Amino acid sequence: MDDLFSPRGLSGRTLARSDLASLAGGAPQVVTDCDLEEADLSGLDLTGWRFERCNLRKADCSGTKLEGSVWQSCRAPFVSFVGANLSEAVFSGGDYNNSSWRRATLTSAKFAGTKLTGADFAEARAMHIQFEEVLLVSAKLPGFSFRKETLRKVDLSGADLRKGDFRMTVFEDCSLREAMVAGSRFEGSDLRGADLSGLRLVDANLFRGATISREQAGQLLGELGLSVR
Repeated sequence: MDDLFSPRGLSGRTLARSDLASLAGGAPQVVTDCDLEEADLSGLDLTGWRFERCNLRKADCSGTKLEGSVWQSCRAPFVSFVGANLSEAVFSGGDYNNSSWRRATLTSAKFAGTKLTGADFAEARAMHIQFEEVLLVSAKLPGFSFRKETLRKVDLSGADLRKGDFRMTVFEDCSLREAMVAGSRFEGSDLRGADLSGLRLVDANLFRGATISREQAGQLLGELGLSVR
């Protein structure tokens, strides 16, 4: 019988695929202060695992099963989560700049205090995803759905949000500055807490049905070449 009081986890080590493969599919592990730079973790079953303060720069987690996993203050620029299952995963703190989440499953995932500048979320499945205090500057989120979500302190400056679904979304202290929003839907959204400066409006009806402030209305009309006096 397993000793219920024995610690399960790896700490302060440089790890490779072989170190994790033997534990994959078993009891969830806690990985703390470990170096997994450029490690190949693709396709492993790491459901429910917890990673704390680890280095996963350029690690390959494509196709990895990571449902319910927890990521605390990890450094993972250029990490690949292509096709990974990250349903109900939690990302708290950490650097995931220029990471790839293409075709990943992110249902009910949560991101708080994380850096995702330049991240690629194209074709990701992400119903009920939560973002709070997140940098998504220049991120790729075409066709992404934020419907009925509340975004708090999310910076989407310069992001690709084309054909996004923002219906009934609430923005609180956010930025859409110079974002690409052609074809997106904003019906019923509350944009009063978003910086809308520099948006390139392709369709004058883009924000029909959304709530904006008087100042924002002036900004949008200015983008159409109209002067508000």
